[in-house]
Amino acid sequence: MMAGHGEDTYAVGGPVRHIPVLLDEVLAALAPLDGQSIVDGTFGAGGYTRALLAGGATVVAVDRDPDAISVGRDLEAQSKGRLRLVHGPFSRLDDYVDAADGVVLDIGVSSMQLDQAERGFSFRADGPLDMRMARAGMSAADAVNRFKAGDLARIFGFLGEERHAGRIGRMIEKRAAEQPFLRTRDLAEAIEALVGRNPKDKIHPATRVFQALRIFVNDELGELARALFAAERVLKPGGRLAVVTFHSLEDRIVKRFFADRAGSGGGSRHMPEVLIQPATFEKSGKALPASDEEAARNPRARSAKLRSGVRTTAPSRAADHSIFGFPKLPDVQSPGER
Repeated sequence: MMAGHGEDTYAVGGPVRHIPVLLDEVLAALAPLDGQSIVDGTFGAGGYTRALLAGGATVVAVDRDPDAISVGRDLEAQSKGRLRLVHGPFSRLDDYVDAADGVVLDIGVSSMQLDQAERGFSFRADGPLDMRMARAGMSAADAVNRFKAGDLARIFGFLGEERHAGRIGRMIEKRAAEQPFLRTRDLAEAIEALVGRNPKDKIHPATRVFQALRIFVNDELGELARALFAAERVLKPGGRLAVVTFHSLEDRIVKRFFADRAGSGGGSRHMPEVLIQPATFEKSGKALPASDEEAARNPRARSAKLRSGVRTTAPSRAADHSIFGFPKLPDVQSPGER
């Protein structure tokens, strides 16, 4: 079951305070030393970056949310040249640096985004149905008001693992044709009215739909896949990659990436040896979950997992997205009209 973002970030209640998840484990995986160059591909509220700077590393921190970059400018100014902020998607991190000793990616949505009702990530407070991390491109409202029921069902079923995906997709298509969905609470209440809610349930019935829409609108799985390939290209031999995920789809992508890159890349004993590609990462161990103590202290960490690997001397391989097994989903760039 997909978990993590749902229970903690979409639950009705007070704002979620950002606490860096698995911080000690991430630092142990990266082993930052004085003078080393680390890329923090998901700057967010700057938790990992601050710890890396404190450890003596030089950091290039990336975020596609302009608000995160704006908030981080004071830290950049205080860093005495050891921090450079970059506004852009982490999938292009190899455009921002030529080489790095380490790369860290925290795939969780930022609590700063969730706490701003006007960003539309949460129905905890009513806001426009937006969800765009970069504040550009297709919004969640565009998707729900333009896609047909079948497309919506595929999005909710795959990206949200929502068991009522078909019913919810049909309801949205019918309702949107008469009155478009423009607000977060409107969509959440419509889903609750359709599916119903057990008073004992901690998770709102709209949680998985909201999660799926956010992942889809921001192409989060595609961005993660491209970022992994980009990290492979920039990491020096011996460089370290650490990725913190919060649900099963993200973790599956990272697991498959490391399994593919630590293997032979498709060669076999029946093929000429020249076709066998050497491993670009040393075999990664099992995923590290948060400790019981951290999970009790920070509910956001309950479903977090850390996977890491060490770059070998082998040249990077071509980016092969087929290793992830993505299904065909609607094009996030051009929503079809009803």
